[in-house]
Amino acid sequence: METDTKSEKTVTSRGISSVLRYDLPASLVVFLVAVPLCLGISVASEAPPAAGLIAGVVGGVVAGFLGGSAVQVSGPAAGLALVVADLVIRYGWRATCMITLMAGALQLLLGVFRVARAALAVSPAVVHGMLAGVGVVIALSQLHVILGGSPQSSAVENIVELPRQIADLHGYAVFAGLLTIAMLVAWGRLPQRLRLVPAPLAALAVTAVTAWGLDWDVTRIDLSVGLGEWSAPVLPQGDWHGIATAVILVALLAGVESLLCSVAVDKLHDGRRADLDRELTAQGAANMVSGALGGLPVAGVIVRSTANARAGARSRWSAVLHGVWILLFALGLGWTVTFIPLEALAALLVFIGTQMVNIGHVRNLRGHGEVPVYFVTLGGVVVLGLAEGVLLGLALAALLALRRLTRVTVHAERESDGRWHVAIGGSLTFLGVPRLTAELSAIPPRAAVDLDLNIDFMDNAAFEALHAWRQNHERGGGTVDIDEVHDEWYAMAASGARTLPAKSPPAAPDHWWLPWSHRRRRRPAPAGALIPVRHQHSGGGPAVPDLLAGAREFHRRTAPLVRPVLHGMARKQEPSHLFITCADSRIVPNLITASGPGDLFTVRNIGNLVPRRGAAPPDHSVTAAIEYATEVLGVRTITVCGHSGCGAMAALLDGGGRTPGLPELSRWLRHGDLSLARFVSAGDEPAGDGPLDRLCRINVLQQLENLRTHPGVDRLVRAGRLELVGLYFDIAAARVHVLDHSPVPAAPTAPA
Repeated sequence: METDTKSEKTVTSRGISSVLRYDLPASLVVFLVAVPLCLGISVASEAPPAAGLIAGVVGGVVAGFLGGSAVQVSGPAAGLALVVADLVIRYGWRATCMITLMAGALQLLLGVFRVARAALAVSPAVVHGMLAGVGVVIALSQLHVILGGSPQSSAVENIVELPRQIADLHGYAVFAGLLTIAMLVAWGRLPQRLRLVPAPLAALAVTAVTAWGLDWDVTRIDLSVGLGEWSAPVLPQGDWHGIATAVILVALLAGVESLLCSVAVDKLHDGRRADLDRELTAQGAANMVSGALGGLPVAGVIVRSTANARAGARSRWSAVLHGVWILLFALGLGWTVTFIPLEALAALLVFIGTQMVNIGHVRNLRGHGEVPVYFVTLGGVVVLGLAEGVLLGLALAALLALRRLTRVTVHAERESDGRWHVAIGGSLTFLGVPRLTAELSAIPPRAAVDLDLNIDFMDNAAFEALHAWRQNHERGGGTVDIDEVHDEWYAMAASGARTLPAKSPPAAPDHWWLPWSHRRRRRPAPAGALIPVRHQHSGGGPAVPDLLAGAREFHRRTAPLVRPVLHGMARKQEPSHLFITCADSRIVPNLITASGPGDLFTVRNIGNLVPRRGAAPPDHSVTAAIEYATEVLGVRTITVCGHSGCGAMAALLDGGGRTPGLPELSRWLRHGDLSLARFVSAGDEPAGDGPLDRLCRINVLQQLENLRTHPGVDRLVRAGRLELVGLYFDIAAARVHVLDHSPVPAAPTAPA
């Protein structure tokens, strides 16, 4: 068996070409963005500067090569800086590396068991609030470095200490920080063609050259512990509960941030979607390697990933190559880092920290009612700490979700005919019982009540409260008619049947399309349930007329939904179709065409007939409707819709349209003579199609030809501005058929 090596070489050649054309340039852009961030995050994490470079290399090469996202870039993340700084203070740097290694092993295990998608259950409001809180804490701590001081142990202490720090004079350190921030702000305002170098690199370079040229007295970065001076991680000493908590915290925070970053980055490109389980496994492997080599924890980071996607990256090779460039920089040009003032890196971190408080996230969350979660998480992180703030945010998110899931609306009002209408919506649980009983108690005794249950769940406490009120109200001489839109929670509970353990899927919001007779009680009342038939007066009087009851139901249920639509078209109608159909009560044009208000300009008559121009007896109503629809409304389609078992066609078959005792109907049916003649000339009907239904179909085609006898219609059809369509509705099968008809020239007018 031969192998098509030519095709394999073609694929390989295309892959290399794509890497050279797209991924290589993108990797250089990301490399220039990553180096300053790696160094800055190292400083914020109280770790050796080389640790950030190691994490950048490992995140690029290992996570990039093994990852499940096409363009995501991994490396040291600002969101983990607080956790790492606390671990370094508590356990020491080498023990922190071991915690990173163990966190990576936990991530690897979670990825193998394919639980990555469960991380997406964390509310984005909590994640964004956490990152914003971390940004505030980083900015406050690094602001002290710019001012020549040292960060305090907490954000609150940094705030308290800040006025005294500002009052002191710090000389050139402040100049270096302010110059860096000014460059970062100004760089983003330059035209795109001038921003060839990323803003962080440009700001650090300008500040370093200025400080060196003017001989400023600033603090320099110490890179004495370089990539070549490796020491093995050691096991942390102390309470194993705290160590285990630290491992889990690093693993979860880094994992969640990476997975959410993968989902976000998928929106920035059109390539393959991210494999989240593979991405989590890759992050675990990268953290194990980074911890073993003395690097910071690794996570997918949105800034570098966004830069990668916008630079045109197509595959994971961009992330891998950016890691290679960081390695070459650290080995060959690492000495240049010593020229960067520490105050410049602190200013970069202040700028990054303020950007982590993204107002756009707040605007997005406002429409979903999750802004409190965002600010509670942010405040908790700043005041209490990272873990405490995240737990507070998660707890509030859970409470708000529980509140939304158990929200219930109860509205009772007296209608003009004296009946009371009660509408209950949402999830009817014990939490809604006080409101339910308060509303129901306001209904006077002996009142007739229509109660609509538009609920998706009802627990036992709510059922007992509702059932007890109903029994008491009916014993006092009133009536209660319960109509359930969703699954019949009340009826099932009243009959003793077992209700579903979880929320049921919602049914159609209403049954407006059912005949009135079917919309009363659609199934027998369960034994023991007191469910009277809808539309009964109190005291057992005559039934309310169906038409008036239907109008009342429209006002109650449908009118609030269609009112905004009808309000917009109240002054003008713009239908696109003239719909001519039979007056048969079983034909509902809007139902069989799934159309709404303003779509169809409808003409209905017996037999869906269109009198030919000049036909006798004349019928100006149909002609006027055609003229108005085509010349004034500008409809694009005229549809003639017939149906099975048409009584008009049956009359034509039985006696040529003669209907004794109905003279006007007999004269009207003369307009169907051509349909009958066409039916007779067509000969035997096809097998399985009865003569009546065949005539019903032929009649539709004949009416389409009759339309062409009207000059205005014929002119528009010939110009391609109007289309004629024939439909046939099979009532028993509830199917709409489009009838095939070939274009025909305009037929001659009928003799007068």
